[in-house]
Amino acid sequence: MSASQLHEGCILVADDNEANRELLSSLLGQEGYRIISVADGQQALEQLSRDSIDLVVSDVVMPGKTGFDVCLAIKSKPETRLIPVLLLTSLHGDDDRIRGIMSGADDFLTKPVNKHELLARVNSLMRLKQFTDELDNAEAVLSSLALSIEAKDPYTEGHCDRLSKYSVAVGEQLSLPEDLRVALRRGGLVHDIGKLAVPEHILLKPGPLTPEERKIMEQHTIAGERICAPLRSFRNVLPIIRHHHEKQDGSGYPDGLKGEQVPLTARILQITDIYDALTTDRPYRQALSAEKAFAIMREEVKRGWWDGGVLDAFAALVHGGEPVQPVGSSRK
Repeated sequence: MSASQLHEGCILVADDNEANRELLSSLLGQEGYRIISVADGQQALEQLSRDSIDLVVSDVVMPGKTGFDVCLAIKSKPETRLIPVLLLTSLHGDDDRIRGIMSGADDFLTKPVNKHELLARVNSLMRLKQFTDELDNAEAVLSSLALSIEAKDPYTEGHCDRLSKYSVAVGEQLSLPEDLRVALRRGGLVHDIGKLAVPEHILLKPGPLTPEERKIMEQHTIAGERICAPLRSFRNVLPIIRHHHEKQDGSGYPDGLKGEQVPLTARILQITDIYDALTTDRPYRQALSAEKAFAIMREEVKRGWWDGGVLDAFAALVHGGEPVQPVGSSRK
């Protein structure tokens, strides 16, 4: 293989048989990959905690932690779950393959390994890893852009990070599924990214906005949705970005949604957003206490603005109360 065809990336090979490790390392090393080889599952997990690994190729039957154990551990941690795992096995039963699938394995090969099939499977999984890395990089860029907006106003320092943590905590309090909790984490960081499209003289204006300026400012939810729409991994984040300024009585923007038409994730973010604004210093007032902030927000619930059930869940969280039942309907 010519140098121009060499592949990049690091592959962790785990096999208790030294001859197998050397064969796999040689075949994959010739492709240009950097190879780290270990003799058992425990060593594999220790190596994963130290190195940046792009793919794990693991034997199933090993002393101590098996390949199934290694795969399950990798897929159970947010920091490693996107690393593809290719399991090698001499077992032929359906039960073993099902167990591998349940462990989160991305692909299987039966021993003895065919060189061409091995390389085809590895190259395919490495392309998948490259794709997910590119998605992660795109998300990181969006988050950085969102934080650059926050940095323009010293009074909002840390606002996005706090919203992200608050919102995820409320999602956990309401027993939301993991994909929506991930959306809340991301939404907290990028919900105002559409303000990139708002002129700075409006964005940073110290006094009240004119009706024309207000109309421009309110377009930031639509602009934010448009900016993030190309990322398929943000499909659950888009409703948060677009609808976090809606109100329960339909008087919000941009679409005038009412009640449960407003996505639950957007209702969660807006509650945490208002609370954070009330409990941090602003140029025109000092931070309010949690009690005062909740009193104001409960009055706004009575006006028909916010979801009272979500507010109760957040208040229980702030005050250290017991977990509440999932919100099934908007309560005013």
